[in-house]
Amino acid sequence: MHYLSAIAITAATGLIGLVAHFSGLTTSAPKETAGKWYTWEEAVELNKTKPKKIVVDVYTDWCGWCKKMDKAAFSNGEITQYMADNFYPVKLNAEQRDRIIFGRDTFAFVETENGRGVHTLAYALLDGKMGYPTLVYLDQDFRRIMISPGYKEKDDLMKELKFAKEEIYNKKSWDEYRDQGE
Repeated sequence: MHYLSAIAITAATGLIGLVAHFSGLTTSAPKETAGKWYTWEEAVELNKTKPKKIVVDVYTDWCGWCKKMDKAAFSNGEITQYMADNFYPVKLNAEQRDRIIFGRDTFAFVETENGRGVHTLAYALLDGKMGYPTLVYLDQDFRRIMISPGYKEKDDLMKELKFAKEEIYNKKSWDEYRDQGE
């Protein structure tokens, strides 16, 4: 477990300040469409030419609440259109085995003693608090706006998206915004 902690600390440290160190991918940018989920690498590439905020859905294949949120909230046309217009939506499997190179850092899968494991980018984005689903909102410079754990209904998800998109976080906390009536 100490090895995982060391990897996580390294990954978390590497995530901070990576704005100026985007990877040198030379592939053409994917087309933006409503309802499309991007990989981390695709969002990084798109963000180079058209900066937008990023919403990362950190999930696992075995997570029932993740699947329910995909069907209930993420399949809603209003949600998918709002995300496509204002964010690069990224799906990140917290147990994926593929490496992700971001700037000077390489994030990878680390196996734990129970036979499972965790991807160090997911670990870094969630500050090691691994629960699924969790949404991570990032600004266009990959600075974290907020971490939002747990299942969301459509209306709650839309409120979070607006909080990030409209930069309300610069004026009030999420708790103040969430608890106020609209």
